[in-house]
Formats: sequence, C-alpha cells, structure tokens
Amino acid sequence: MNGTRQLIACFAAGLMFACGQALGGEDGTARKASEVRKTPYRDARAVGVLATGDKVDILEKRGGWYRVKSASLNGWVRMLSIRRGQARKGGGGTHELVALVTGRAGTGRVVSTTGIRGLDEEELKLARFDAAALRVLDAYAASPAEAQRFARQGKLTARAVD
Repeated sequence: MNGTRQLIACFAAGLMFACGQALGGEDGTARKASEVRKTPYRDARAVGVLATGDKVDILEKRGGWYRVKSASLNGWVRMLSIRRGQARKGGGGTHELVALVTGRAGTGRVVSTTGIRGLDEEELKLARFDAAALRVLDAYAASPAEAQRFARQGKLTARAVD
C-alpha cells in the first residue's frame, strides 16, 4: 500500500512539473483589452495594453499572472485575461471530446470559476501578524444562534457529511 502511494505521488509530481514546463513558449490570445505590467503585481507600472485578440507567447506563470511577449510588448498580464493555445474558429480538437465525456456537450451552460490569490515567496517572507486585522475579521463571526436563525430564514436543512 505504501509503495502505491509513493508511485502516485511521483506520478503527480511529474505531471505538475511537465505542466509547468509546458508553458514555456505556449501560444495565447488576449481575451480582452488588458494592461501589461512590469512585474506580476496589480500596482506595478503598466508598460502597455494588449488589445482583444492580440497573439502572445506565454513565457512563465507566477501566481495568477502570465509573463507574456507580444509583437510589441513584454510583461505580466492577469491569467484570466489570456486564453491559452490557438484561438479557435469553429470546432475540432479535444474540447468537444472532453465536453462529451463530462456530459457538457451541447448545453451551452458551461461555467468556469477560478479563485486566484498568488502569494509568492517574497510576500510570504514579508507577512507579519496583524492583530487589528484579526479583530476586524472577528467582527464578522456569527454566533451559533445567529447561524441557526439564518438557516431557518433560508429554509436550509441539516445534512450529514461523511
């Protein structure tokens, strides 16, 4: 059993490494007009703007950012602003196969959500305890009675979770 876990862990590590390496030079397209920044931070200096549909080479991923190079710009863009791979004009490829296998083919209601907050090593090193911020968060806590009242108002029912 222990050998199986090690094998699975090695396979997962190799897969993550391969996926990370695959970004080097991958094609992409700007989903929308987006500012290109000097560093991967929202308050970094903007070096230009990608127009919707601009072709880019994805050079690196860091947190929720891609480092990209276009015909005239080189810098960092939010990950959700870039579509990886060639822009599609019609069908084909593995997208339809995946949709068929997952039961999403033809529904037109596929929803994708992403929660990204890329804390890099530098940000983690600079992190400090903030008692005032903790007190602010504590103010949002609900008592058990408040939580039960909220559940009753929303007609929520208790469910056992294994």
